[in-house]
Amino acid sequence: MIPTYEIIFKLLLGTVLGGIIGFERQTHGRPAGFRTQLLVCVACVLIMMISESYYSQGQNSMYARIDPTRLAAGAMTGVGFLGAGVILKTGVSIQGLTTAACIWIVSAIGLAIGAGQYVAGIAGFVITFFSLWVLRLFESRIPTLIYKYVTLVTDEKGDEQAITTLFRERGFEIVKMDYKVRIPEKEKTYVFTVTAKGGIRMRDIIDDVTGLAGAKKLEISS
Repeated sequence: MIPTYEIIFKLLLGTVLGGIIGFERQTHGRPAGFRTQLLVCVACVLIMMISESYYSQGQNSMYARIDPTRLAAGAMTGVGFLGAGVILKTGVSIQGLTTAACIWIVSAIGLAIGAGQYVAGIAGFVITFFSLWVLRLFESRIPTLIYKYVTLVTDEKGDEQAITTLFRERGFEIVKMDYKVRIPEKEKTYVFTVTAKGGIRMRDIIDDVTGLAGAKKLEISS
């Protein structure tokens, strides 16, 4: 049987570690914030303590054989549904993967604390908080390759060579290009997939493309 003081200590430690990670998510406007991360961590602490309690009772019996990892595995499965709920797909971009990973690691921290693995749980918390808070500063300075999806509608005056040259002069590389043509209206639709390094000013490319002869409609998405 787990002593009462140890139960309280584990729950409080899970509350603190899960709450700190949740506070970081909350300050950056993420959907799974302070309360969510805190509750996930505390829930996993409880699940692991219950699992260990059943396991210790089963060891005293000649016939009962209890696997203490079954409840923990079920907890991780349930956390997977929470993680899926914070992942959002907007157009071709996906958001929320880091927050989903946070929920997963917070549950692992809670299970570690519930199992009495304090060093592992605290070390996991330190690594998680470091990656979320400190590495964010380095990540913002890393040059990244951005993808843009451009749809340009022109009349019969639209010149493919002029359009592609304009993109390349602005630092974009054309990865893929598709066409659509409405014959009676003589309307052309160019669908580009372009890449560029960070620092490209989209306002400049918008001004240039809209200034092309025959340009009628422009859409740019990430």
